Amino acid sequence: MPAATPTVDYQQLFRSLPENLMLMTPDVTILDNTDSHVQVSLKKREEIIGRDFFEAFPSVDQNQGDIIFQSQDHVRRFLEPHSMPVIRYDLEVPAERGGGFEELYWQATHYPVLNDSGELLYILQRTQDVTEQYRAQQQRLAAERELAEAQDRTRFILESLPVLIWTATPDGQRDFFNQRWLTFTGKDAEQALGELWLDSVHPEDRPTVARTWNDSVSTGNVYQVEYRLLRHDGQYRWVLVRATPRRNAAGDITMWVGCGTDIHDQKQMVQELLEANEQQSMLSDQAYQAYQLAQSQKETFHNLFEQAPALICILRGAEHTFEFVNPRYQALFRGRQLVGNTVVQALPEVVEQGFVDLLDNVYNTGETFYGNEISIMLEGPEGTAARQLFLNFTYQQFSEHGQKAGITVFAYDVTDLVLARKAIEKSQENAQDAS
Repeated sequence: MPAATPTVDYQQLFRSLPENLMLMTPDVTILDNTDSHVQVSLKKREEIIGRDFFEAFPSVDQNQGDIIFQSQDHVRRFLEPHSMPVIRYDLEVPAERGGGFEELYWQATHYPVLNDSGELLYILQRTQDVTEQYRAQQQRLAAERELAEAQDRTRFILESLPVLIWTATPDGQRDFFNQRWLTFTGKDAEQALGELWLDSVHPEDRPTVARTWNDSVSTGNVYQVEYRLLRHDGQYRWVLVRATPRRNAAGDITMWVGCGTDIHDQKQMVQELLEANEQQSMLSDQAYQAYQLAQSQKETFHNLFEQAPALICILRGAEHTFEFVNPRYQALFRGRQLVGNTVVQALPEVVEQGFVDLLDNVYNTGETFYGNEISIMLEGPEGTAARQLFLNFTYQQFSEHGQKAGITVFAYDVTDLVLARKAIEKSQENAQDAS
């Protein structure tokens, strides 16, 4: 006799399916669910079977309930599957597991189960817990928004700073100029990208500028140079340009960031002052007429020093005694008596920072010292914190009657420029890290 066909327990089979499934009548009365659904819903089977779906699983808000109802109604009307958008549905945690509510996100699809006549018998709901995927997507979207905001902020800073900003690829090809650079030169970006920017450099300065830039690209050293740049009106203006490489964790250069400052007026003024000072030292004190001319020039230079936009002082003798300070220089040291005192007496904090040693060297050797973006810490008035400044300055020995007499100091406060550049670099690092 043939073997008897084994009886299949379809309910047990259904409950054992490895999916979160729930079977309902067309009016969404719950008939059964899988063991997996019991586990994720945190509700016992006997608590929900025979109950209306919305009674067994009450909605957190009306909008959420409408979304579920519309999906089920779509199955009833069109007899085809319908997938809901992701919704938040928090589940109550049993007291034995700590109680409270757990924030969860779900993706559900409703399927029609039809009889032979094509009529709807059941609605099968397949539910997936997509909480981790949803949160990961939200984090990704938040990171993208943050990156976009950082990029917009960086772009705004680059376009707003009162300096000429540019960037270059690791091999030295310029790939970006801010609007201030383009406005200054009167050229479109396409006319300056790559190596075309060199066309705006004065022909006499071009070989030196190109060689210095190529050396920095080859060695990775900071790039700094002064040259004459052609302005849109046809005038060549002196600019101070400095660029630093940005490196990744492996130490490889990923880009160059550079900025330029128009120093034409300052450079011209300093040159005129130095030339005038040199000429003044050659005057003969034997001639009365020459003496009168020297006095007149001295008064003119004194007035010019007083009104100059630079920080200027004159230090007399080997002890570096302040003989003259203009108002901008004095403003750095409010409340301090400079004229008549030595640098050590008036500014004791600069001794340990090495500035007195620099003055001694310039006075003894006659070798001019040029400092670029040098950091200096200055003590504030009593009860206030010290402050850090960044200065571009020149220490130059001057002579009288053929003998060294002291040092002239010409300085420019570039603190705002340095801090702005560091802010740009920090913003770009954050944007790079976020990407």
